[in-house]
Amino acid sequence: MIRIAVTLMAALALAAPSRAQHAGPPERTDAALTARLDSLVRGFRGDVGIYLRHLRTGATVAIDADTVFPTASMIKVPILLALYDQVQQGRLSLDARVPYPDTLTYRYTEATDVVGYMAAGDTLPLRELAFLMLTISDNHASLWIQALVGGGAAVNEWLDAHGFRHTRVNSRTPGREQARSAYGWGQTTPREIAEALVMIRQGRAVSPRASEEMYRMLTRSYWDQEALSQIPPTIQAASKQGFVDRSRSEVLLVNAPTGDYVLAVITKNQVDTGYEPGNEGSRLIQAVSRAVYEYFNPEDPWRPAR
Repeated sequence: MIRIAVTLMAALALAAPSRAQHAGPPERTDAALTARLDSLVRGFRGDVGIYLRHLRTGATVAIDADTVFPTASMIKVPILLALYDQVQQGRLSLDARVPYPDTLTYRYTEATDVVGYMAAGDTLPLRELAFLMLTISDNHASLWIQALVGGGAAVNEWLDAHGFRHTRVNSRTPGREQARSAYGWGQTTPREIAEALVMIRQGRAVSPRASEEMYRMLTRSYWDQEALSQIPPTIQAASKQGFVDRSRSEVLLVNAPTGDYVLAVITKNQVDTGYEPGNEGSRLIQAVSRAVYEYFNPEDPWRPAR
């Protein structure tokens, strides 16, 4: 009976890891940094969620950190996790060349969507598709991988099994039409999307080897004008960005001199819907990122070049 109980408890722990199982000290609210970030959020024309945790000390800031926000392109992190899970199970191979499906259509083609210029029947190794999905945020590559892993429902099953209660793929996922109308391609909370990066950083996502590969990929972002622009270029950071008309978002895990920290900033219902560099949401993300880096690394003389 004891052996059965222990086995059951272990299975439940694997299915939905709790905060207590995470490596590192428990969270403790950092009042000074919370006040600083609150001051940056004050007056923002829209809704803002922030989650910050210093992994070595547990210092934490949570501002609407459990509120659901649109992911925009940050949903590509859960898609990546589902992909590597299927590779781990032997269902897919990263080295296999996959043919571009003639049924893949996406109306919002960006200039950086390299895969969108492919013709039906052209092939690419799955590993390169994942690289394009993460580094330049190629939407066609992302939808292609989403389909290859079994659609949004398969990604959501992985998320639910690993304790993510609010993070979901909505687009092209039967039964999630209402959520798609509200949040777009995907939805998450600042705390959950940050936890996804922490899992990868700590080798707890799929497997240690898979985590290492995913982490390396996440450190190669082309989109470095917002949060990443506010930390020294010599400091490594894993990140994913997202933007749609009324939302800006970024999650990053910074390997800073005084210890790793994870930061997620997400907006919604923005008044500023422009795509110019001075977008209000983009400026907020820059300001929060700079404030956090300076707070934890006060002796670093580096400042962003003007």
